[in-house]
Amino acid sequence: MSKRLFITLAVLLVASIPIAVVLLFSSMVPVFWDSSFPAGAKYLLRQVVSGLDSTPLIAIATFVLSGIIMARGKISEKIFNVFAYFIGSKTAGMPCAVVVTCLFYGAISGSAPATVAAVGAMTVPILLDLGYEKKFCTALIAMSGGLGVIIPPSIPFIIFAMISGASVGDLFIAGIFPGILIAVCLMGYSYYYCKKHGEDKEKLKVYAGEIKGKGLGRLINEGIWALLSPVIVLGGIYSGIVTPTEASVISVIYSLIITIFVYKTLNISEMYSIFCESVKAYAPLLFVLGAATALARTLTLMQLPQEISVMIGNLFDNKILLLLAINILLLFVGMIIDGSSAILILTPILLPIVSTYGVNPVHFGVIMVVNLAIGFVTPPVGVNLYIASGLTGVTVLDISKRVIPFILATLVALMLITYIPKISLLLVG
Repeated sequence: MSKRLFITLAVLLVASIPIAVVLLFSSMVPVFWDSSFPAGAKYLLRQVVSGLDSTPLIAIATFVLSGIIMARGKISEKIFNVFAYFIGSKTAGMPCAVVVTCLFYGAISGSAPATVAAVGAMTVPILLDLGYEKKFCTALIAMSGGLGVIIPPSIPFIIFAMISGASVGDLFIAGIFPGILIAVCLMGYSYYYCKKHGEDKEKLKVYAGEIKGKGLGRLINEGIWALLSPVIVLGGIYSGIVTPTEASVISVIYSLIITIFVYKTLNISEMYSIFCESVKAYAPLLFVLGAATALARTLTLMQLPQEISVMIGNLFDNKILLLLAINILLLFVGMIIDGSSAILILTPILLPIVSTYGVNPVHFGVIMVVNLAIGFVTPPVGVNLYIASGLTGVTVLDISKRVIPFILATLVALMLITYIPKISLLLVG
Protein backbone atom coordinates (compact mmCIF):
# COMPACT_ATOMS: atom_id res chain seq x y z
CA MET A 1 0.00 0.00 0.00
CA SER A 2 2.89 2.34 0.78
CA LYS A 3 4.24 1.82 -2.75
CA ARG A 4 0.90 2.81 -4.23
CA LEU A 5 0.85 5.95 -2.09
CA PHE A 6 4.32 7.08 -3.19
CA ILE A 7 3.64 6.23 -6.84
CA THR A 8 0.47 8.33 -6.67
CA LEU A 9 2.38 11.16 -5.01
CA ALA A 10 5.15 11.06 -7.63
CA VAL A 11 2.80 10.87 -10.62
CA LEU A 12 0.68 13.80 -9.43
CA LEU A 13 3.76 15.91 -8.74
CA VAL A 14 5.17 15.20 -12.21
CA ALA A 15 1.77 16.12 -13.67
CA SER A 16 2.10 19.56 -12.02
CA ILE A 17 -1.09 19.14 -10.00
CA PRO A 18 -1.37 21.81 -7.23
CA ILE A 19 0.60 20.57 -4.23
CA ALA A 20 -2.34 20.81 -1.79
CA VAL A 21 -4.45 18.57 -4.05
CA VAL A 22 -1.55 16.14 -4.40
CA LEU A 23 -1.10 15.82 -0.63
CA LEU A 24 -4.79 15.45 0.14
CA PHE A 25 -5.46 12.93 -2.62
CA SER A 26 -2.38 10.89 -1.68
CA SER A 27 -3.52 10.73 1.93
CA MET A 28 -6.73 9.03 0.75
CA VAL A 29 -4.98 6.33 -1.31
CA PRO A 30 -5.01 3.71 1.50
CA VAL A 31 -8.80 4.06 1.83
CA PHE A 32 -9.26 3.45 -1.89
CA TRP A 33 -7.48 0.10 -1.58
CA ASP A 34 -8.67 -0.90 1.89
CA SER A 35 -12.05 0.40 3.07
CA SER A 36 -11.25 -0.68 6.63
CA PHE A 37 -8.31 1.74 6.87
CA PRO A 38 -9.13 4.16 9.74
CA ALA A 39 -8.23 7.39 7.86
CA GLY A 40 -11.46 7.93 5.94
CA ALA A 41 -12.67 11.14 4.29
CA LYS A 42 -14.30 12.56 7.45
CA TYR A 43 -11.25 11.72 9.55
CA LEU A 44 -8.89 13.41 7.06
CA LEU A 45 -11.09 16.48 6.89
CA ARG A 46 -10.86 16.82 10.67
CA GLN A 47 -7.06 16.53 10.36
CA VAL A 48 -7.01 19.32 7.78
CA VAL A 49 -8.96 21.60 10.12
CA SER A 50 -6.88 20.67 13.17
CA GLY A 51 -3.70 21.29 11.19
CA LEU A 52 -4.77 24.90 10.70
CA ASP A 53 -5.68 25.35 14.38
CA SER A 54 -2.19 26.44 15.33
CA THR A 55 -0.89 29.65 16.87
CA PRO A 56 2.42 29.63 14.91
CA LEU A 57 0.38 30.11 11.75
CA ILE A 58 -0.33 33.63 12.93
CA ALA A 59 3.42 34.25 13.03
CA ILE A 60 3.77 33.16 9.40
CA ALA A 61 0.97 35.49 8.30
CA THR A 62 2.31 38.49 10.16
CA PHE A 63 5.95 37.95 9.13
CA VAL A 64 4.75 37.78 5.51
CA LEU A 65 2.86 41.05 6.01
CA SER A 66 5.85 42.70 7.69
CA GLY A 67 8.17 41.65 4.86
CA ILE A 68 5.84 43.09 2.21
CA ILE A 69 5.55 46.39 4.11
CA MET A 70 9.35 46.61 4.31
CA ALA A 71 9.70 45.83 0.60
CA ARG A 72 7.16 48.50 -0.39
CA GLY A 73 8.94 50.94 1.93
CA LYS A 74 12.27 50.41 0.10
CA ILE A 75 14.07 49.39 3.26
CA SER A 76 16.71 47.42 1.33
CA GLU A 77 18.15 50.65 -0.06
CA LYS A 78 18.81 52.01 3.42
CA ILE A 79 20.58 48.80 4.47
CA PHE A 80 22.68 48.57 1.30
CA ASN A 81 23.97 52.12 1.55
CA VAL A 82 25.36 51.49 5.04
CA PHE A 83 27.40 48.46 3.94
CA ALA A 84 28.43 50.04 0.64
CA TYR A 85 29.92 52.93 2.64
CA PHE A 86 32.30 50.61 4.51
CA ILE A 87 33.28 48.03 1.87
CA GLY A 88 32.10 49.41 -1.48
CA SER A 89 35.53 50.62 -2.62
CA LYS A 90 37.36 47.37 -1.82
CA THR A 91 37.83 44.38 -4.14
CA ALA A 92 34.43 42.68 -4.57
CA GLY A 93 33.11 45.21 -2.07
CA MET A 94 29.89 45.95 -3.96
CA PRO A 95 28.91 42.29 -4.58
CA CYS A 96 29.74 41.54 -0.95
CA ALA A 97 27.55 44.47 0.12
CA VAL A 98 24.71 42.85 -1.83
CA VAL A 99 25.24 39.55 0.02
CA VAL A 100 25.28 41.25 3.43
CA THR A 101 22.18 43.28 2.51
CA CYS A 102 20.37 40.02 1.66
CA LEU A 103 21.53 38.62 4.98
CA PHE A 104 20.02 41.52 6.91
CA TYR A 105 16.96 41.83 4.73
CA GLY A 106 16.31 38.12 5.25
CA ALA A 107 16.09 38.91 8.95
CA ILE A 108 13.19 41.21 8.06
CA SER A 109 11.27 39.28 5.42
CA GLY A 110 11.88 35.62 6.34
CA SER A 111 11.35 34.78 2.66
CA ALA A 112 13.87 33.99 -0.11
CA PRO A 113 11.77 35.21 -3.07
CA ALA A 114 10.90 38.42 -1.23
CA THR A 115 14.59 39.03 -0.53
CA VAL A 116 15.52 38.53 -4.19
CA ALA A 117 12.77 40.86 -5.37
CA ALA A 118 13.35 43.64 -2.84
CA VAL A 119 17.16 43.65 -2.76
CA GLY A 120 17.64 42.72 -6.41
CA ALA A 121 15.39 45.43 -7.82
CA MET A 122 17.51 48.03 -6.06
CA THR A 123 21.06 46.63 -6.19
CA VAL A 124 21.31 44.91 -9.59
CA PRO A 125 20.97 48.19 -11.58
CA ILE A 126 23.74 49.66 -9.43
CA LEU A 127 26.06 46.70 -10.09
CA LEU A 128 25.35 46.89 -13.83
CA ASP A 129 26.12 50.61 -13.88
CA LEU A 130 29.42 49.84 -12.16
CA GLY A 131 30.39 47.47 -14.97
CA TYR A 132 29.72 44.05 -13.47
CA GLU A 133 28.53 41.37 -15.89
CA LYS A 134 24.74 40.97 -15.98
CA LYS A 135 24.78 37.18 -15.67
CA PHE A 136 27.07 37.33 -12.64
CA CYS A 137 24.87 39.94 -10.95
CA THR A 138 21.72 37.92 -11.62
CA ALA A 139 23.23 34.71 -10.26
CA LEU A 140 24.57 36.58 -7.22
CA ILE A 141 21.18 37.97 -6.22
CA ALA A 142 19.38 34.69 -6.95
CA MET A 143 21.71 32.75 -4.64
CA SER A 144 22.04 35.42 -1.94
CA GLY A 145 18.26 35.67 -1.70
CA GLY A 146 18.23 32.15 -0.26
CA LEU A 147 19.65 33.63 2.95
CA GLY A 148 16.14 34.93 3.55
CA VAL A 149 14.97 31.51 4.76
CA ILE A 150 18.05 30.66 6.82
CA ILE A 151 18.68 33.80 8.85
CA PRO A 152 15.88 34.30 11.42
CA PRO A 153 13.03 34.97 11.49
CA SER A 154 12.40 32.26 8.90
CA ILE A 155 9.03 31.01 7.67
CA PRO A 156 10.38 27.50 6.86
CA PHE A 157 11.72 27.26 10.42
CA ILE A 158 8.23 28.02 11.75
CA ILE A 159 6.75 25.31 9.53
CA PHE A 160 9.39 22.80 10.64
CA ALA A 161 8.65 23.66 14.27
CA MET A 162 4.93 23.01 13.72
CA ILE A 163 5.60 19.55 12.27
CA SER A 164 8.47 18.48 14.52
CA GLY A 165 7.48 20.03 17.84
CA ALA A 166 10.85 21.78 18.11
CA SER A 167 11.05 25.26 19.60
CA VAL A 168 10.62 28.10 17.11
CA GLY A 169 12.93 30.26 19.19
CA ASP A 170 15.65 27.58 19.20
CA LEU A 171 15.37 27.14 15.44
CA PHE A 172 15.61 30.88 14.91
CA ILE A 173 18.75 31.22 16.98
CA ALA A 174 20.23 28.08 15.39
CA GLY A 175 19.97 29.70 11.96
CA ILE A 176 22.21 32.68 12.79
CA PHE A 177 25.69 31.14 12.42
CA PRO A 178 24.75 28.92 9.43
CA GLY A 179 23.36 31.99 7.67
CA ILE A 180 26.53 33.95 8.35
CA LEU A 181 28.71 31.01 7.25
CA ILE A 182 26.87 30.72 3.92
CA ALA A 183 27.14 34.48 3.39
CA VAL A 184 30.91 34.27 3.98
CA CYS A 185 31.19 31.46 1.41
CA LEU A 186 29.22 33.48 -1.15
CA MET A 187 31.41 36.51 -0.52
CA GLY A 188 34.49 34.30 -0.87
CA TYR A 189 33.47 33.24 -4.36
CA SER A 190 32.54 36.84 -5.25
CA TYR A 191 36.04 37.94 -4.22
CA TYR A 192 37.59 35.18 -6.35
CA TYR A 193 35.42 36.15 -9.34
CA CYS A 194 36.30 39.84 -9.09
CA LYS A 195 40.02 39.13 -8.70
CA LYS A 196 39.93 36.87 -11.77
CA HIS A 197 37.77 39.04 -14.04
CA GLY A 198 38.65 42.45 -12.67
CA GLU A 199 36.49 45.47 -11.81
CA ASP A 200 36.06 48.99 -13.14
CA LYS A 201 37.99 50.74 -10.40
CA GLU A 202 37.25 54.22 -11.75
CA LYS A 203 33.48 53.72 -11.59
CA LEU A 204 33.78 52.13 -8.17
CA LYS A 205 35.84 55.05 -6.92
CA VAL A 206 33.25 57.55 -8.18
CA TYR A 207 30.30 55.63 -6.69
CA ALA A 208 32.08 55.07 -3.38
CA GLY A 209 32.84 58.81 -3.31
CA GLU A 210 29.15 59.61 -3.78
CA ILE A 211 28.19 57.27 -0.94
CA LYS A 212 30.86 58.66 1.37
CA GLY A 213 29.81 62.18 0.39
CA LYS A 214 26.49 61.59 2.11
CA GLY A 215 28.36 61.20 5.37
CA LEU A 216 28.47 58.22 7.72
CA GLY A 217 26.25 59.96 10.24
CA ARG A 218 23.49 60.50 7.71
CA LEU A 219 23.68 56.96 6.35
CA ILE A 220 23.58 55.41 9.81
CA ASN A 221 20.75 57.72 10.80
CA GLU A 222 18.80 56.51 7.75
CA GLY A 223 19.75 52.86 8.02
CA ILE A 224 19.68 52.32 11.78
CA TRP A 225 15.89 51.99 11.92
CA ALA A 226 15.94 49.25 9.29
CA LEU A 227 18.87 47.47 10.93
CA LEU A 228 17.13 47.59 14.32
CA SER A 229 14.14 45.61 13.05
CA PRO A 230 15.67 42.11 13.43
CA VAL A 231 17.37 43.20 16.66
CA ILE A 232 14.04 44.17 18.22
CA VAL A 233 12.20 41.09 16.97
CA LEU A 234 14.87 38.51 17.79
CA GLY A 235 15.93 40.25 20.98
CA GLY A 236 12.34 40.11 22.22
CA ILE A 237 12.16 36.38 21.50
CA TYR A 238 15.52 35.37 23.00
CA SER A 239 15.07 37.52 26.09
CA GLY A 240 11.77 35.80 26.79
CA ILE A 241 9.82 39.06 26.71
CA VAL A 242 7.62 37.91 23.82
CA THR A 243 6.81 34.69 21.97
CA PRO A 244 7.67 34.33 18.26
CA THR A 245 4.01 34.97 17.41
CA GLU A 246 3.92 38.15 19.50
CA ALA A 247 7.25 39.21 18.00
CA SER A 248 5.80 38.88 14.49
CA VAL A 249 3.00 41.30 15.42
CA ILE A 250 5.59 43.71 16.83
CA SER A 251 7.45 43.40 13.51
CA VAL A 252 4.35 44.54 11.60
CA ILE A 253 3.78 47.51 13.91
CA TYR A 254 7.47 48.50 13.77
CA SER A 255 7.61 48.23 9.97
CA LEU A 256 4.52 50.42 9.65
CA ILE A 257 5.98 53.07 11.94
CA ILE A 258 9.36 53.36 10.21
CA THR A 259 8.02 53.19 6.63
CA ILE A 260 5.09 55.57 7.11
CA PHE A 261 6.31 58.00 9.76
CA VAL A 262 10.14 57.78 9.82
CA TYR A 263 11.21 57.17 6.21
CA LYS A 264 7.88 58.31 4.74
CA THR A 265 8.36 55.88 1.84
CA LEU A 266 4.91 54.33 2.26
CA ASN A 267 1.45 55.91 2.19
CA ILE A 268 -1.45 54.68 4.27
CA SER A 269 -3.48 54.52 1.05
CA GLU A 270 -1.23 51.64 -0.07
CA MET A 271 -2.22 49.42 2.85
CA TYR A 272 -5.20 47.86 1.07
CA SER A 273 -3.03 46.57 -1.78
CA ILE A 274 -0.43 45.39 0.75
CA PHE A 275 -3.05 43.38 2.63
CA CYS A 276 -4.29 41.90 -0.66
CA GLU A 277 -0.73 40.91 -1.59
CA SER A 278 -0.21 39.32 1.83
CA VAL A 279 -3.39 37.25 1.54
CA LYS A 280 -2.39 36.06 -1.94
CA ALA A 281 1.00 34.98 -0.59
CA TYR A 282 -0.33 33.35 2.59
CA ALA A 283 -3.64 31.71 1.63
CA PRO A 284 -2.18 29.01 -0.67
CA LEU A 285 0.18 27.99 2.13
CA LEU A 286 -2.79 27.32 4.42
CA PHE A 287 -4.22 24.77 2.01
CA VAL A 288 -0.85 23.06 1.76
CA LEU A 289 -0.41 22.99 5.55
CA GLY A 290 -3.84 21.47 6.12
CA ALA A 291 -3.37 18.82 3.43
CA ALA A 292 0.14 18.01 4.71
CA THR A 293 -1.26 17.41 8.20
CA ALA A 294 -3.72 14.88 6.76
CA LEU A 295 -0.95 13.10 4.82
CA ALA A 296 1.33 13.03 7.87
CA ARG A 297 -1.45 11.37 9.89
CA THR A 298 -2.00 8.78 7.15
CA LEU A 299 1.72 7.97 7.07
CA THR A 300 1.71 7.57 10.86
CA LEU A 301 -1.26 5.16 10.78
CA MET A 302 0.52 3.15 8.08
CA GLN A 303 3.64 3.10 10.33
CA LEU A 304 5.60 4.16 7.29
CA PRO A 305 8.27 6.18 9.16
CA GLN A 306 9.11 3.08 11.17
CA GLU A 307 9.35 0.94 8.02
CA ILE A 308 11.60 3.47 6.30
CA SER A 309 13.71 3.76 9.45
CA VAL A 310 14.33 0.01 9.46
CA MET A 311 15.14 0.02 5.74
CA ILE A 312 17.60 2.90 6.04
CA GLY A 313 19.12 1.29 9.12
CA ASN A 314 19.90 -1.75 6.99
CA LEU A 315 21.44 0.41 4.26
CA PHE A 316 23.55 2.75 6.41
CA ASP A 317 25.43 1.61 9.47
CA ASN A 318 26.71 5.01 10.56
CA LYS A 319 25.49 8.57 10.94
CA ILE A 320 27.97 10.09 8.48
CA LEU A 321 26.66 8.10 5.51
CA LEU A 322 23.06 8.57 6.62
CA LEU A 323 23.36 12.36 6.73
CA LEU A 324 25.14 12.39 3.37
CA ALA A 325 22.32 10.35 1.81
CA ILE A 326 19.68 12.62 3.36
CA ASN A 327 21.48 15.70 2.04
CA ILE A 328 21.49 14.24 -1.46
CA LEU A 329 17.79 13.38 -1.14
CA LEU A 330 16.90 16.87 0.08
CA LEU A 331 18.89 18.53 -2.70
CA PHE A 332 17.03 16.44 -5.26
CA VAL A 333 13.64 17.09 -3.66
CA GLY A 334 14.40 20.81 -3.58
CA MET A 335 14.72 20.72 -7.36
CA ILE A 336 11.14 19.54 -7.88
CA ILE A 337 9.16 20.65 -4.80
CA ASP A 338 9.06 24.05 -3.09
CA GLY A 339 10.72 24.23 0.33
CA SER A 340 7.64 24.54 2.54
CA SER A 341 5.93 21.57 0.89
CA ALA A 342 9.09 19.47 1.16
CA ILE A 343 9.37 20.22 4.88
CA LEU A 344 5.74 19.23 5.41
CA ILE A 345 6.11 15.97 3.49
CA LEU A 346 9.56 14.80 4.61
CA THR A 347 9.84 15.90 8.25
CA PRO A 348 7.45 13.22 9.62
CA ILE A 349 9.43 10.60 7.69
CA LEU A 350 13.03 11.70 8.20
CA LEU A 351 13.01 13.16 11.71
CA PRO A 352 12.30 9.83 13.50
CA ILE A 353 15.10 8.24 11.47
CA VAL A 354 17.81 10.78 12.28
CA SER A 355 16.68 10.91 15.91
CA THR A 356 17.60 7.23 16.31
CA TYR A 357 21.13 8.23 15.28
CA GLY A 358 21.28 10.97 17.91
CA VAL A 359 20.80 13.97 15.61
CA ASN A 360 19.31 16.94 17.46
CA PRO A 361 15.92 17.95 15.96
CA VAL A 362 16.95 21.63 15.87
CA HIS A 363 20.19 20.75 14.07
CA PHE A 364 18.26 18.63 11.60
CA GLY A 365 15.84 21.49 11.00
CA VAL A 366 18.75 23.71 10.00
CA ILE A 367 20.11 21.00 7.67
CA MET A 368 16.71 20.69 5.98
CA VAL A 369 16.22 24.43 5.52
CA VAL A 370 19.74 24.98 4.15
CA ASN A 371 19.25 22.15 1.64
CA LEU A 372 15.90 23.48 0.55
CA ALA A 373 17.29 27.02 0.34
CA ILE A 374 19.58 25.69 -2.39
CA GLY A 375 16.41 24.44 -4.07
CA PHE A 376 15.42 28.06 -4.66
CA VAL A 377 18.14 28.25 -7.35
CA THR A 378 17.90 24.76 -8.89
CA PRO A 379 15.59 24.24 -11.86
CA PRO A 380 12.90 23.40 -12.70
CA VAL A 381 11.16 24.75 -9.58
CA GLY A 382 13.83 27.24 -8.44
CA VAL A 383 11.66 30.27 -7.67
CA ASN A 384 14.59 32.64 -7.18
CA LEU A 385 15.77 31.93 -10.74
CA TYR A 386 12.50 33.12 -12.22
CA ILE A 387 12.34 36.23 -10.03
CA ALA A 388 15.95 37.15 -10.83
CA SER A 389 15.30 36.49 -14.52
CA GLY A 390 12.36 38.88 -14.40
CA LEU A 391 14.58 41.56 -12.89
CA THR A 392 17.37 41.43 -15.50
CA GLY A 393 16.01 39.61 -18.54
CA VAL A 394 18.70 36.91 -18.33
CA THR A 395 17.22 33.51 -19.22
CA VAL A 396 16.67 30.95 -16.47
CA LEU A 397 19.01 28.55 -18.31
CA ASP A 398 21.84 31.11 -18.32
CA ILE A 399 21.30 31.93 -14.65
CA SER A 400 21.30 28.21 -13.81
CA LYS A 401 24.75 27.86 -15.39
CA ARG A 402 26.23 30.93 -13.70
CA VAL A 403 24.83 30.07 -10.28
CA ILE A 404 26.71 26.74 -10.13
CA PRO A 405 29.87 28.21 -8.46
CA PHE A 406 27.64 29.88 -5.85
CA ILE A 407 25.90 26.56 -5.23
CA LEU A 408 29.26 24.82 -4.79
CA ALA A 409 30.29 27.48 -2.27
CA THR A 410 27.04 26.91 -0.40
CA LEU A 411 27.55 23.13 -0.46
CA VAL A 412 30.85 23.63 1.35
CA ALA A 413 28.95 25.47 4.07
CA LEU A 414 26.27 22.76 4.08
CA MET A 415 28.82 20.01 4.74
CA LEU A 416 30.29 22.00 7.62
CA ILE A 417 26.82 22.65 9.05
CA THR A 418 25.88 18.97 8.69
CA TYR A 419 28.93 17.46 10.36
CA ILE A 420 29.72 20.18 12.90
CA PRO A 421 26.49 20.51 14.94
CA LYS A 422 28.00 23.27 17.08
CA ILE A 423 27.66 25.69 14.18
CA SER A 424 23.90 25.45 14.62
CA LEU A 425 23.63 24.61 18.30
CA LEU A 426 26.28 26.85 19.88
CA LEU A 427 23.80 29.54 20.86
CA VAL A 428 20.91 27.17 21.63
CA GLY A 429 20.36 26.79 25.34
